[in-house]
Amino acid sequence: MRRVFLCLLLAGLALPVAAERLALVGGRLIDGNGSPPLANSVILVRDERIEAVGQVDTLEVPDGYRVISTEGMSVLPGLWDMHVHLMLTGHADYAHWRREYTHRLRDDIMPASAEQLLLAGVTSARDLGAPLEDILAVRSAIENGSIPGPTLYVSGPFIQHRPYPGTDHYRWGVHGEDDARARVRQLAEAGVDVIKLIDQDQMSEAEYLAVVEEAHAHGLPVVAHAHRPEEIIRGLKAGVDNFEHTGLSTAPIYPDEVINALRERTARMDLGPLYWTPTVEPLFNYVHTIRNPEHLDDPCWHRGLDEAVVEDIRASIRHPERLPYFQLTPARKPTLEKKFSQLREAGATLLIGTDSGVPLSFHCQSTWAELEVWVNHMDMDPMDTIRAATYWPARMMGVLDDVGTIEAGKYADIIAVRGDVLRFINILRDVDIVVRRGQQYR
Repeated sequence: MRRVFLCLLLAGLALPVAAERLALVGGRLIDGNGSPPLANSVILVRDERIEAVGQVDTLEVPDGYRVISTEGMSVLPGLWDMHVHLMLTGHADYAHWRREYTHRLRDDIMPASAEQLLLAGVTSARDLGAPLEDILAVRSAIENGSIPGPTLYVSGPFIQHRPYPGTDHYRWGVHGEDDARARVRQLAEAGVDVIKLIDQDQMSEAEYLAVVEEAHAHGLPVVAHAHRPEEIIRGLKAGVDNFEHTGLSTAPIYPDEVINALRERTARMDLGPLYWTPTVEPLFNYVHTIRNPEHLDDPCWHRGLDEAVVEDIRASIRHPERLPYFQLTPARKPTLEKKFSQLREAGATLLIGTDSGVPLSFHCQSTWAELEVWVNHMDMDPMDTIRAATYWPARMMGVLDDVGTIEAGKYADIIAVRGDVLRFINILRDVDIVVRRGQQYR
């Protein structure tokens, strides 16, 4: 067994430390509910779930528990990333990536992406756009413990008017209302957790209304792109649950008709929150990457990938300032703060999501970087930002009874980082302890 363990370590795998009972003792607990932090906390974990939460003076650690010291650390629920792409790993040439790696997604690329996310403190993630059978297989492999990764909530292929050339394996077009319903039923019956709708402004009214209605009939939330004003207006009319991206290219603000429609929707308390995942980090930090590309050399994103894949990715991003994907980004960056503020003022409930996997965006870096931009550049309170990566995603996905906060009875998805995360949010760059479903991975 020692020889096997050593071989796995040398292979670079994230090994769960299986333990029936754990006790995380001494740290400052931020439970995800927005409560004042709890000093000198004790969290008892039995099997997969949290057994009790208290403090050193009042909650004794029983015999038989393996003690993990969290002294000097911030302890908080495992993070969520509400917009990832496990099929992508930062490569800048999508056509080349599809041609060379589509057949390797299930066995090589997606498991590497999942492991990188988990070790970055992301214990739950929503994958929004991937080949159906591949992403379902990876979700199952994580669930049964075959590979390390966050708990996955998946959409499978995008639903859109017409797939882009060469993307039919993860983008499904619809042709009429009946076809729209059939596509959603196919995804629902396969077992997806959410429906991803894009380019709804290019669909007929009957088509995009059918997508949302059929998804809701199967108990599935709908997330939709918000790149253009009409996408947003139509999405609101259809009852989309969660919009993605800030969008509108270089336009300086959302137009009045969009903001007015948002306010009308968020005023409807009977419909619950309107969720929005702004994904600002890839755009906001692009100019900084051009000026200082050193983080592209961080070997954290190599984890799980063979050297040939690493070199292929590295070659594709060697000149980040030349990438067509980001040609308008320098002009978009100045618009982000205002649009972010407009969404908040209109009453949208914002969620942490990153578009992780797109060019220059690596799964081991993107989530903490999104939180950092929110706090240090978008004027978000650190506690509210953490809740946007813990409590609110769990509520949006309908699993708040099981995850999203640190409370007795919930799954033990817990991370800890040395220092005061409410003062220095960027310490999440180096998470010290990762526990998912009661198993310690870091």
